[in-house]
Amino acid sequence: MVKRIDPSGFECPIARSLGILGDGWSLLIVRDAVRGTSRFGEFHKGLGIAKNILSARLKGLVACGVLEQTADGEYVLTDKGNELRPVLGAIGNWGGKWVPRRP
Repeated sequence: MVKRIDPSGFECPIARSLGILGDGWSLLIVRDAVRGTSRFGEFHKGLGIAKNILSARLKGLVACGVLEQTADGEYVLTDKGNELRPVLGAIGNWGGKWVPRRP
């Protein structure tokens, strides 16, 4: 098993941010939330992620304030989460230019 480090004490803000968003599933969950996904089942179906991993990532994103869970169980972006929209756009633009789609 790969040992994960806690970058929250690092001086570099990129390193600290990766402590929250550094795994691909978290960014894909945020991407889907930006697109309007809000229910656990919708995330699960859309991403094809294992339920235990999805649950852990959602809990982490709620704990750090990127998402909040409403009384009816929906996950919605907070102001902090909404500020990731241009970051996702930049990653998408970069990937569109530099990461070719495999046939």
